[in-house]
Amino acid sequence: MSAALAALAPTRMDLALTVNGRSVRLAAEPRSHLGDVLREELNLTGTHLGCEHGVCGACTVLLDGEPARACLTFAGACAGAAITTIEGFDTDEIASELRAAFNREHALQCGYCTPGMLVSARDLVLRLPEADERRIRVGLSGNLCRCTGYAGIVRAVMAVIAERRARGIPPETGAGRALGPVGAGIGGESVVSLPLPASPAAPVAPAAVADLAASFTPAHSFTQILDLAHSPEAVFALLGDIEAVAACLPGAVLTARPTPDTVEGGLQVRIGPISATFRGRARIERDEAGQIGAVHGAGSDAGGRSATEGRIRYRVEPGPAPGTARIALEVGYTLTGPLAQFGRPGLVRDLAGRIAADFSRNLDARLSGAAAPAPTGLNSFRLLLGLARTSLAAWFGRS
Repeated sequence: MSAALAALAPTRMDLALTVNGRSVRLAAEPRSHLGDVLREELNLTGTHLGCEHGVCGACTVLLDGEPARACLTFAGACAGAAITTIEGFDTDEIASELRAAFNREHALQCGYCTPGMLVSARDLVLRLPEADERRIRVGLSGNLCRCTGYAGIVRAVMAVIAERRARGIPPETGAGRALGPVGAGIGGESVVSLPLPASPAAPVAPAAVADLAASFTPAHSFTQILDLAHSPEAVFALLGDIEAVAACLPGAVLTARPTPDTVEGGLQVRIGPISATFRGRARIERDEAGQIGAVHGAGSDAGGRSATEGRIRYRVEPGPAPGTARIALEVGYTLTGPLAQFGRPGLVRDLAGRIAADFSRNLDARLSGAAAPAPTGLNSFRLLLGLARTSLAAWFGRS
């Protein structure tokens, strides 16, 4: 009888894995799923088990670098594999940025889905070329959340992608995986690409350079003055280097190699609860003799369906001290869509002033031969705080 019972007992196999960068060896039943092994044998309880049917995505881990559901993966099929759970991202740069963004955007409530959501979101940050809301929603469609409504989660992922691309960090190239629910393929296998859902309202397409009318009349305009401790000739020459200018402008990124008279790129703007990444094209004009120039462009934000057209005229002239330069800017713009409700002239002027201050510092660093500060996104909290401070000062002044 004892021999018969022993024959019916589950067979356990010796399993060698690399988990969170550490080699482990354990005994497990071949039919055990990876989630149970991680939680019960290795005490890695950050991997949450929800539906255990591969639907909710709470158990998402990285299996040989690709997101996969631990509840559907047999432990015996993982021999020799490298597995990364949420605990393995404690010091990971992208995961740290995502955790901060999740906190900032209120992208978690009960937190049960959060470990799997972060693993999937990190994979999107690595692979998506830009902060495309529709593609992010498709990529996270295999991770269910019963609390948040997803809006904060999507905003957080968009913000991290946009900030990293603005810092010049490109996406991974050569990734053969589709942007569908996690766990559809492992190892070297590819999955069939899922069609993107149709948008309920078609975004405004960026205007072609030829469509930019010379008779453009902006809805709002203002002027800005920048002083630099460098010669007017050096400053004007640098302004002709579009790639250098983009590297100095916070939130800006080029999406194609510029020509002497055209440029294609994007600018990330975030005001209050709305974040937008405008992509479009611009026409460039320069008069070497008069040291004047103009940039006239238009762009749209595919995710939020906001659109803008603007023109910047600049003139470089001698500054207040010998050997210095002054840049006089005339800015005119028209803004439509959801972002327009936050685009009041005073707010935009304050935003432009803060961008100009960072831009001026970066230009000065480049002209001085020093390393320019790392590009940063547009800090909406600092912007709104500054505007509130200005308004209060004006109010007390009237009182």
